[in-house]
Amino acid sequence: MFILHVALQGCLRGHDVEYGLTADTGGHIRYLLDLVDASAKDRDVSRIVIATRRFESDYGTCYSKAHEQVDDKIEIVRLATTLPHYLIKEDLHTETRSFAGELIAFIERQNVRPDMLHAHYADAAIIASLVEEQLGIPFVFTGHSLGRVKERAISLDAEGRRGLPERIAAEETAAARASAIIASSRDEAEVQYAFYDHYAPGRIRILPPGSDLARFSGASSTKAVRASIDRFLADPSKPQILALARPVRKKNLGALVKAFGENKALRRKANLVLIAGTRDDYADLDGDMAETVRDLLHLIDRYDLYGSVAYPKTHRPDDVPALYAYARERRGVFVNPALNEPFGLTLLEASAVGLPLVATDSGGPNDIVEMCRNGVLVDPRSPDAIAKACLSVLGDAELWDSYSAQGAVAVRAYDWDRHASRYHGLVRSLLNPKPGLSNPEQLLICDIDNTLVGCADSMRSFGEWRSGEDRLAFGIATGRSFHSAMAILEQQDAPRPQVMITSVGSEIYHLDPNGTTYSLDPKWRTIVSRGWDRAAAHAALGGLAGIHPQAPLEQRAHKLSYFTDGSPGIVKRVQARLEAAGLRCSVIHSHARYLDILPIRASKGTAVDFVRKHYGLTQDAVFVAGDSGNDIEMLRTIPQAIIVANFSDDLASVEGLGHSYVARQKYARGIIEGVLHFRNQSRMAACAQAS
Repeated sequence: MFILHVALQGCLRGHDVEYGLTADTGGHIRYLLDLVDASAKDRDVSRIVIATRRFESDYGTCYSKAHEQVDDKIEIVRLATTLPHYLIKEDLHTETRSFAGELIAFIERQNVRPDMLHAHYADAAIIASLVEEQLGIPFVFTGHSLGRVKERAISLDAEGRRGLPERIAAEETAAARASAIIASSRDEAEVQYAFYDHYAPGRIRILPPGSDLARFSGASSTKAVRASIDRFLADPSKPQILALARPVRKKNLGALVKAFGENKALRRKANLVLIAGTRDDYADLDGDMAETVRDLLHLIDRYDLYGSVAYPKTHRPDDVPALYAYARERRGVFVNPALNEPFGLTLLEASAVGLPLVATDSGGPNDIVEMCRNGVLVDPRSPDAIAKACLSVLGDAELWDSYSAQGAVAVRAYDWDRHASRYHGLVRSLLNPKPGLSNPEQLLICDIDNTLVGCADSMRSFGEWRSGEDRLAFGIATGRSFHSAMAILEQQDAPRPQVMITSVGSEIYHLDPNGTTYSLDPKWRTIVSRGWDRAAAHAALGGLAGIHPQAPLEQRAHKLSYFTDGSPGIVKRVQARLEAAGLRCSVIHSHARYLDILPIRASKGTAVDFVRKHYGLTQDAVFVAGDSGNDIEMLRTIPQAIIVANFSDDLASVEGLGHSYVARQKYARGIIEGVLHFRNQSRMAACAQAS
């Protein structure tokens, strides 16, 4: 397999990248180099080319070299464009057509053409689409950061909007044309891309980046790092609030300085350490970086933070583990206050060292903190929230110890080899489609959490059993969103579903003919939209005691999600509020904690029946399986209903479920048991009728 990556931004070279050298020489380059390094380990990958832009500059002569052989499989090809000098990303759109022409000529000179192009950032998407038009080579797209997110997150003047319309248009092209879009987090997949006209959630796959965390685990501070920071501080022994980011507006470092400067208790408790790129003279930095450093220095002066804030001018890449360790040794905390963080590599690094986290609630940190359970998410626009979160961790020794220990989860969970394996699986499936069953004879729909998943051995048994079911279509019905469901299924190595009923039945996705991506069912969307007024339902429940909203990431266009406090009669009070407002909604309560408000026509039961009719199957050709309260409607609708042995919410005793088969086995093995039970019943009935 020959993969060609297209990445134009920043100063890209194969080794010793000078991160922070320019505003565009950042984490996306490290992501790319780590990806290709892991990718090259796969025996089926024969060649990897990174195509980037050739330019003359004072940043180094290496960027004007046409070819760089990184190792036996990996090479960097630098192609000349119309303009010969370095360009910031806001101006690269002027060079995409000339670069595409050079790239097409390069490809045509090769003995073997690439199997797949991988475009990184918006400008590369335009180039990849032009190559696809002329040569027919498909492409996948990684956005890294998105223009519409920047547009919404930051108030932009004319200079700030420079190149933004072209960037957004290019991202729209990627959303419409790419064979698949690779996202790093649920926030990116479900929130950020939803701002685009060509948003198609079923074509977005979440592949969390790996990280080379081995060098961070067990790291210690060094004499050089201690000296570079201690010289700023009146009392270097205090706990350290550490931030490490390029000095650009979207990283929002100013909010952290405000949080520190305006909270007297935090200033008494800790020092603030800002590692904001590398500079000789900040006035010589790119415009946004220079302005950001100037603003940081102004805030430090405004709050008179001298002796409490360290802001070294330089650091080496090799110093980074020691910087995290410096803060850990002083029982500090790592803070990422970005207005939006597409992923959060620094959060993983800090976690691996053992630093608790305080992170923005916008973007990838949601996934990291949920996975590792080692920190606090905050609104990055609220300096007060940032300060309180820092104090909550620094002021609780037991909590600090717990968060510090939990950081080890990151080392196990975020691995580049695992990422590369899933990435290659995606590429192979796009190149060699395996479509689902067009005319299945039977259909199995099951819940995910505590039904399909929950036991690794049961899942392996289910996978083996499923592989022998040639005429059975497999699907899931879950309260999770589409991408959350995909993530857990892939983590558990579950078989790929042919149909996905998500968000408690309010959305239905069908597997595309390529056997890899999914398409939202527009007919079902039309049905559930009738009479649905989300804003009115939200307003009607405002201030109701006993419920509070789940995180923004759990809310959907056709689903309002709350937590309940377990107080008796809460469902009836919610229903009464909605009815008083003249609203007809479905109210689903499960696990005595989760409350979902849905359109009246939406439920797992109605969705399963819609899918049954979609495939032209009778009810006795359908099996459903579940374990909890949000499965009731599905189990009640279908005669061949299976309740796995580890059920909750007293499910087996619920009125109207007497026809269900309660399995003796738990999780996925209980599903198999139930299907075999009903099949055996059918055979016995057929034999009796024949006799």
